[in-house]
Amino acid sequence: MKKRNFTPEYKTKIVLELLKEEKLLNEISAKENINPNQLRAWRKEFLDNASRAFMGSKQERDQKQRDSDIEEERQELMAKVGQLTIEVDWLKKKSVEIFGPEYEKKFSKRPF
Repeated sequence: MKKRNFTPEYKTKIVLELLKEEKLLNEISAKENINPNQLRAWRKEFLDNASRAFMGSKQERDQKQRDSDIEEERQELMAKVGQLTIEVDWLKKKSVEIFGPEYEKKFSKRPF
């Protein structure tokens, strides 16, 4: 089945129709041939981002900067996780080479 793409304008029109509450969600879903869960997700996203409509340009820039900073930090952390994973895998390989396949039993923590 081909995935359908909906424009932001279309999604907005549908969500506003949902918010009017003149028709039930299931009625709109059947009429538009869209899964009810998808409509719920659109409504949630719409309401979660509604405050952005009232932001001034400085607020928008500040929010974009915060979003950018968070994404940059996420990328740095993902790179660090990748590097640490490589190092742990290398250490495990070398431990097997040096101490043998049972190395974990020799160096695992023992209860006191």
